[in-house]
Order: sequence, then structure tokens, then C-alpha cells
Amino acid sequence: MAVSKQLLDILACPKCKGNLAYKEAEQKLICENCKLIYAVKDDIPIMLIDEAVPLKD
Repeated sequence: MAVSKQLLDILACPKCKGNLAYKEAEQKLICENCKLIYAVKDDIPIMLIDEAVPLKD
């Protein structure tokens, strides 16, 4: 089971409040503005800035 479409529609980056791109196969949400990756564990987005991983170019 994946993250629901309704949840994805309301989620925003906690740092900049921008849009997130969901990579279902990799189980992560990406903020291109902040260059951060938020993990998705057991279909639950972990939206903590301190646990986000920097996006590598």
C-alpha cells in the first residue's frame, strides 16, 4: 500500500512550505526548493526537518 493521494495533495515541505515530489519506488518525498529528501516508512511520511537527508545533485 502506498501513501494515499489525499495525503500527498495536502503535504508540503515543513521547511519552505513548498511542493513535494513523491518517489513511490524509493519511498521518499523530495523538496526541490530546499534540496531535502523526507523518508516514507510503512507508508507514513517522516516530515521532520532534522531527519531529512540532503538531496545530492
